[in-house]
Amino acid sequence: MSVYNLMRTGVSGMGAQSNRLGTVADNIANARTTGYKRASTEFAALVLDNHGTNYASGGVESKTRYAISQKGTLEYSASGYDLAINGQGFFMVGDAEGRVSLTRAGAFVPLEDGTLMNTAGFRLMGYPITNGNTGAVINGTAGLEAVNIRSVTLVSEPSTEGVMTTNLDVNEGIVAAGSLPSDNVAGSTFTHTSSLKAYDSVGREVILDVYYTKTAANQWEVAVFDRDDAAPGGGFPYAAGPLSTQTLTFDPTTGALDAGSFTDITIPVPNGSSLVIDLSATTEKGTGYTVLDAEVNGSEPAAIESVEFADDGIIYAVYENGARSAIYRIPLANVASPDRLKPESGTVFSITAESGDLQIGFPGEGALGTIFSGALESSNVDLASELTTMIESQRNYTANSKVFQTGSELLEVLVNLKR
Repeated sequence: MSVYNLMRTGVSGMGAQSNRLGTVADNIANARTTGYKRASTEFAALVLDNHGTNYASGGVESKTRYAISQKGTLEYSASGYDLAINGQGFFMVGDAEGRVSLTRAGAFVPLEDGTLMNTAGFRLMGYPITNGNTGAVINGTAGLEAVNIRSVTLVSEPSTEGVMTTNLDVNEGIVAAGSLPSDNVAGSTFTHTSSLKAYDSVGREVILDVYYTKTAANQWEVAVFDRDDAAPGGGFPYAAGPLSTQTLTFDPTTGALDAGSFTDITIPVPNGSSLVIDLSATTEKGTGYTVLDAEVNGSEPAAIESVEFADDGIIYAVYENGARSAIYRIPLANVASPDRLKPESGTVFSITAESGDLQIGFPGEGALGTIFSGALESSNVDLASELTTMIESQRNYTANSKVFQTGSELLEVLVNLKR
């Protein structure tokens, strides 16, 4: 047996245990790092060719392995921008140069410009939602952009539907033709009137004057005008005719609309959409005119007040007026062998030949997990296990140093034989 091989074997063992202690040190240092994945050192024997009676010692080779597929526990936080994945998959994040990496570290905070960035300086990537579509690419990162919760402009919602429920007094007299609101002449006569507020396509208020006029027994005309067209001081004649008219017919025995009556009225809102008002619950009974319900959808322009993260990855903007709209969808990425990803600084991972190609999907699809808002994934480090490994490696290092020391002493004996 070569004394030199003996010493090299001891050095090999010390080097392997040093590497193992290095992974233990990293694990302990990152025991509270969000999304950190534990590293471990595995050993493989290096055996030399041995012939005859002489044995040549080889050594040991160390390899580092990462438990990337092993999930950490979810810990709830007070921030709605903290995100965690319940199941498989990785967030896609970008650095300042636009390079996309994978991570499980979801401690994001909005910057001054609205960009969501985690504590390592990586921006959350997502697909902007335009007309309900994301334009996602399943095998590449095309179309992804940094999620910005303040990049959306003021939004408004035009009025498209509503309801108006009233009781019309059956005891009212009949108004003669020629002076009805639909005739739009000076002195037009009506029985009852109310006004509704609607919104046009740019969020401006439009006041609609609604006139109910009894034209025959159990028959009423409904006429709707744009108040902006009213005569000076209000009322008739309007500068333009009615936006819409409709006739309601009532069952004299029940006071409800009879089976052949119209039940709604469609109003073309100026510079807006067609507004359909449901009149189906209107009644004609022997009591005074009463408005029981009056609602119209739509909203004025408003800015984003907050954002909400759904478990399927959709980010909703919640506006000051209570409206909600989907602005981004967060994808999740995966590979065939997550443990073969390459760890990099910032608790991110990059694709390697051994990990397999990038696969992109949305939360809840296939084997991908769902997204939790207000939670973070802790590291998967077990401190008790790491301390045990540290003690074991320390003892093994000491034993290998004794092998080296023994070889050194044998070599010294050989050198002294000549003296």
